[in-house]
Amino acid sequence: MRSSSLKYTQCVVILLNLLLFIPGHATTAAVPDYPREQRWANEVIPNLIVGEPRYFTQTNQHKFLGIYSETDNRAMAVIVVHGMGLHPDWGLISTIRQQLFDEGYSTLSIQMPVLAADASYKQYPALFPEAVERLQISVQHLKKRGYKKIIIVSHSNGSRMSRLFMINNPVDVTAWIALSLTQTDTYNGIHAPVFDLYGDEDLPHVLSAVKQRKATLKNKLSQQYAINGANHFFNNKEQELMQRIKDYLDVIKQIK
Repeated sequence: MRSSSLKYTQCVVILLNLLLFIPGHATTAAVPDYPREQRWANEVIPNLIVGEPRYFTQTNQHKFLGIYSETDNRAMAVIVVHGMGLHPDWGLISTIRQQLFDEGYSTLSIQMPVLAADASYKQYPALFPEAVERLQISVQHLKKRGYKKIIIVSHSNGSRMSRLFMINNPVDVTAWIALSLTQTDTYNGIHAPVFDLYGDEDLPHVLSAVKQRKATLKNKLSQQYAINGANHFFNNKEQELMQRIKDYLDVIKQIK
């Protein structure tokens, strides 16, 4: 059964697609690179150690990859969202999904829409409506499997994509952990708890909006934290990052 939030999200996706064709609104016309997604899948699936591949079907009948790692605990599941042009088992994303699974959380890391390898970040907003649909499909899948709380953990451009989903305030998402939200985006209009997590050596457009992001954290459980010495990819700071994520998930567990 489709919820009212799903219908609302579908309406938003349609409107956003229309806006992309208003002159002067979109920076560049772009379409998802589905063959590149398949190449990623061909590389990723044979090398999976933790989790199993699952495919999900969009309204346009495109099937996108997810890596699902299931525990017996149905209290909470985590959707993991990668950054620009990457895949659901890339570096930092792989670390997050596997370590959370080791901690007893079911995780679903999903393939987000990608462009060609040489595409600019300025072209990616054209893919955001499809990203919203993929997040909605993923949330509904986990709800059907009986998870009581669903958390999104996203990184970089994946945080931008997740933001567009979260501003609709989906009732089925309990909280959002946003790593290195880019391009000076904020959390304006988002009611759910948000953990704004970034490195103090992050990208300039992440650091330049720190105060603006903090000012838009309205939920009493929202937090902001900078990891000392961490760059945009949290290189050599993965364990501190994971500890901060796990600590925040402990906070979210207390929500009734």
